Amino acid sequence: MIGVTHIPVLCEEAIQNLVSAECSLFVDATVGGGGHAYHILERYKDIRLIGLDVDEGALSIAQEVLKGYGERVKLARGNFKDLKEILNGMGVFSFDGILFDLGLSMYQLMGGRGFSFNDDCLSDMRMDNRAALTAYDVVNTYRYDALKKIISEYGEEEKAHKIAKAIVDARKKGPIETSRELAGIVLKAKRRRGKIHPATKTFQAIRIEVNGETKNLRAGVNDAIGMLNRQGKIGVISFHSLEDRTIKEIFKTSAMVNAMTKKPIRPERGEIRSNPSSRSAKLRVAEKK
Repeated sequence: MIGVTHIPVLCEEAIQNLVSAECSLFVDATVGGGGHAYHILERYKDIRLIGLDVDEGALSIAQEVLKGYGERVKLARGNFKDLKEILNGMGVFSFDGILFDLGLSMYQLMGGRGFSFNDDCLSDMRMDNRAALTAYDVVNTYRYDALKKIISEYGEEEKAHKIAKAIVDARKKGPIETSRELAGIVLKAKRRRGKIHPATKTFQAIRIEVNGETKNLRAGVNDAIGMLNRQGKIGVISFHSLEDRTIKEIFKTSAMVNAMTKKPIRPERGEIRSNPSSRSAKLRVAEKK
C-alpha cells in the first residue's frame, strides 16, 4: 500500500497549536503513514519525535516516509493505551507535546481488511492483527441485545434495534462473511440513503468494539496528560461525536490541564474540498498546568 497517499487532517492547525521552537520531544501516538510527523520534523529542525502505532502496515509506511530524519525519529509498534509503558521502556518519562489522530488512514480503508463497505473479503476491522476479536466474530456470534447495545452506544444509531435484528435474522441462513454483505443488510434495515452511507454508524460501532477504542482512548490520553511537561500541549483529532465528547470531558475534568479549545478546531473549506474525508474532523487541545 506504499503507493496510496494519505493526507494528514488538520495538519497545519495541529502544528500551530501543539509545537513550538521550545519543543524538544514530541510524541505522535498514532503515527499512521507519518503525515503529521513528517511536517513537524520538516518544520522544526531540532525536534525529536517518537511515533507509535498498533498497525504494523502503517508503521512500515511511516518508517519509509520518515527515514530521512535518522536519529531524530524513533518508531515503536504498540497501542496508545500502553503509552506510558512503551515510552518508559525507551527511557522516556516526559515530553513536550503529543498528538492523537483517531481517524482511519487510507491504508486501512483500502487494505481489504473489512473497514470499507465495499470490501469483499472476510470482515476483520482489527487495527492490530495480533488481536483475537474480529468484526466477523462480533457480527456472527454476538446476541441480539449485545449487538443492539454496541450499535446504539458506539454508533449512536437510532435504528440499532432494527439493524441488530436484521443481522441476527440474516446469519440464520449462514455466516455474514464480508463487509459488503454486512453493509447490504444494514441498508435494507434502514430502507433509505442519505449523503452518508447508511452503514456508517454500524461499521463505526463494530470497529470500536473490535479495537476497544473508547476504553483505550481514555487510558492513553490520561497517561499522556500525566507525562506531559509543564506547559506541554496535548491534541486529539476525533471524527465522531462519541470521541469528541470523551475528549471534551477529560480535558474539562482533569486537574492537570487547561482546555485551550472551548470549541473544537474544524477544517477550513479548502481542506474539505481537497480532502473530503476531513469534513468531520475536530481538534481539541489542552495545556499542562
